[in-house]
Amino acid sequence: MALLVTGYSSVPNAHATETADAENTARPVIGKASYYARHFNGRKTASGERMNPNQLTAASKTLPLGTRVQVTNLENGRIVHVTINDRGPYVRGRVIDLTPRAAQALDMRHQGIARVEIRPEPEPVIQEADALPPSLPPGSN
Repeated sequence: MALLVTGYSSVPNAHATETADAENTARPVIGKASYYARHFNGRKTASGERMNPNQLTAASKTLPLGTRVQVTNLENGRIVHVTINDRGPYVRGRVIDLTPRAAQALDMRHQGIARVEIRPEPEPVIQEADALPPSLPPGSN
């Protein structure tokens, strides 16, 4: 019997039992999103930050902390971009917990949960020329 578990982490056994091979890391995931209850406001997240309901952050069991993702509400087409800074959700069938602000952007606060697609955003590539300080004009040193 073979069992295939997919997720986003390219680091084996990273923070969750649901990890993936590097080749599967860019694939979108479809599942249910929920949002943090009020009693989580101000509590420390897995990243060490305090949960701020007004920020665009989220919890994932499998994505590395700091990962930026695009979340699309498949019921209405609304999109929000969030940064993963916590672990969860720990409710079966849910793939992401959003802050209330992110849930509002997806227009899902009234329903409480929504069917979403989560798509990791590519990390920006820093070119060598971008990393160097700008040149000084001739004769200005």
